[in-house]
Amino acid sequence: MISVLNSLPPLAPYLVTLLALLVLLEQISYLRKRRHVPGPLAVFPFLGNAVPLVTDPTRFWDQQSRLASSSPHGFSANYLVGRFILFIRDTELSHKIFANVRPDGFHLVGHPFGKKLFGEHNLIYMFGQEHKDLRRRIAPNFTLRALSTYTALQQIIVVKHLQRWLELSSKAAPGPIALRLLARDMNLETSQTVFAGPYLGPAARERFNTDYNLFNVGLMTLPFDFPGFAFRKARFAVDRLVDTLTGCVEQSKARMELGEEPSCLIDFWMQETVREVAAAKQTGEAAPLHPGDREIGGHLFDFLFAAQDASTSSLLWAVTLLDSHPVVLAKVREEVARIWSPESNTLITGEQLREMKYTEAVAREVIRFRAPATMVPHIAGADFPLTKDYTIPKGTIVFPSVYESSFQGFTEPDRFDPDRFSEPRHEDKLYKWNFLAFGAGAHQCVGQRYALNHLMLFIAMFSSLIDFKRHRTDGCDDLMYVPTICPKDDCKVFLSRRCTQFPSLSLSSALSSRSG
Repeated sequence: MISVLNSLPPLAPYLVTLLALLVLLEQISYLRKRRHVPGPLAVFPFLGNAVPLVTDPTRFWDQQSRLASSSPHGFSANYLVGRFILFIRDTELSHKIFANVRPDGFHLVGHPFGKKLFGEHNLIYMFGQEHKDLRRRIAPNFTLRALSTYTALQQIIVVKHLQRWLELSSKAAPGPIALRLLARDMNLETSQTVFAGPYLGPAARERFNTDYNLFNVGLMTLPFDFPGFAFRKARFAVDRLVDTLTGCVEQSKARMELGEEPSCLIDFWMQETVREVAAAKQTGEAAPLHPGDREIGGHLFDFLFAAQDASTSSLLWAVTLLDSHPVVLAKVREEVARIWSPESNTLITGEQLREMKYTEAVAREVIRFRAPATMVPHIAGADFPLTKDYTIPKGTIVFPSVYESSFQGFTEPDRFDPDRFSEPRHEDKLYKWNFLAFGAGAHQCVGQRYALNHLMLFIAMFSSLIDFKRHRTDGCDDLMYVPTICPKDDCKVFLSRRCTQFPSLSLSSALSSRSG
């Protein structure tokens, strides 16, 4: 031990020299990859700009956007925890990324360090025929019949939570209440009920909520995978969440084998799986290959992650934008009242929801104006020629910004204007190329109709059942990343009851009155 201690001082200069050499090589590597692209002239050793990203993500991404706008390139560079990154603002270039998701192109990761969190075999990391086969198997989960079942469940949960929000607002008077965490809890219950239905009991849901919160915290921290760090807690939480969802898959499969009616998303998936296996057995053919139960559990977690935070973001912005645009709010209320009444004690059917054209236009404009998942991270699996004079180096984390694309092409894009999606303008068709909130290409969101239905139902019920007013302060509507975007003040509001009575709805009535 003494000899080791005595040997340290002579080694110190060499260690310092080695460290300085590593720092120098890192800077050279960064500058070589950046070339003429706008970005920092130098980066902090090893961490890069990870600390500014974690402490103030809004400012970090605003700076990347300004850099990308400062030159004709349409993209900018930076460096995070040993990884070179590229932020893409230009819509045409973003489409290049979405169109080249393949082993020798770009790998969709969902998060800069997503594979460590989500595992290696989830839907977002698949390519080619395997990916096409899985999407084909998922398709029965989003038919009109399935969506109608989900619509019924969504309404039950929305009404239940709106009543609770009113109680909380009454207790908080004369002060406001913040909706962000309340909307998140509502959406988490919605996702659990729609995706896993009766297979998650109260105790399992409580554990699920705890683990999902750990996962959410880990998304916004530095990716240090060491004991005690939030990132590792998040990784272990995902394992437990997938274990729980795997149990739901097993229970659903057993129930569908008995010929019972589907009551949630996993039931529709397992019903089709059971049907295919039975058909093959009847004809004497080999049963088609299906993902294992744990793989399906991982895919369910993907769905939940995609639906949860993005949906919460859209609901909060819907409240904010309806409050600041009273003419739009009045038109929504008029349309909903013409089609559905809270006093009817009935659910909004799938057919009635499709009649709400203006409400749908409002929902689409909320998503365009405040695209919730602002960026879709990919990793370059090989050197990729992005433009004539710039090739993305292999290993680069690329961030196509769907948020920035939403403000390109559209008429007066900085103005909240639902009429752009109504007749005769139909900007959803004219500028479909720029509407990237649900992605594009092979990995375009398979559940986008479900997400849009959820936002429409919330807008219809919230505006019909509740009178609301934003508690406005300076900067309250500035963007905050959590990890999707929401109002900086967590959407503080004053609420009061608007209808004479709330619909008296139950799960049994929801399932018996579903229509589609």
